Amino acid sequence: MLKFSCFTILSLFLVILLSSLNFIPSEAAYGRSNSSGNITVKWDVLQWTADGYVSTVKIYNFQRNRRIQAPGWRLGWTWAKKEVIWNIVGAKATRKGDCSRFKGNIPLSCSKNPTIIDLKPNAPYNKRIANCCRGGVLSSWFGYRPHSVSAFQISVGNAGTTNRTVRMPINFTFDAPGAVYTCGPSKIVRPTKFITADRRRFTQALSKFLYS
Repeated sequence: MLKFSCFTILSLFLVILLSSLNFIPSEAAYGRSNSSGNITVKWDVLQWTADGYVSTVKIYNFQRNRRIQAPGWRLGWTWAKKEVIWNIVGAKATRKGDCSRFKGNIPLSCSKNPTIIDLKPNAPYNKRIANCCRGGVLSSWFGYRPHSVSAFQISVGNAGTTNRTVRMPINFTFDAPGAVYTCGPSKIVRPTKFITADRRRFTQALSKFLYS
């Protein structure tokens, strides 16, 4: 799992960054006014594909006194190599980038520095996953917890296909209305365990990045 934290710059002082990571990117962010806590992003690799992997990314609002208001969060990063995005469910990329080297099957985004935003509540059913599609709005974990998490699933290509060859994204950014966030470094942590729909067994992510 990949994890990192992002902090807001206060009017009188800069909050010092803290961070942690696995191969599900996890990010933490702090609010600008009277807010303690952070935004944590987790990036879990669920399966390897022919040229990369499928990952679930979750954003947690652990800020005690701050909601993420409309028009919502924006998550960005820089790919470590020449990765592309084949598909996203539960969110969308705002930049197409230069896909001219591809013929026939064209990626969703070839941008070196993609920016991802949440889908609206009226998103089609086949574009949704659990905890998506609230227009980037996040309640506080200490308020209405069911709406304090946002998630999307991303299929990455031109990437490594094993824990040895995959490279975590770098230079993460997190933006939200009314706050300026600074993201700390990421690190690898233990993979997340998921319970199956019938709640009878657990499955485990293959790898995880955590950003703080």
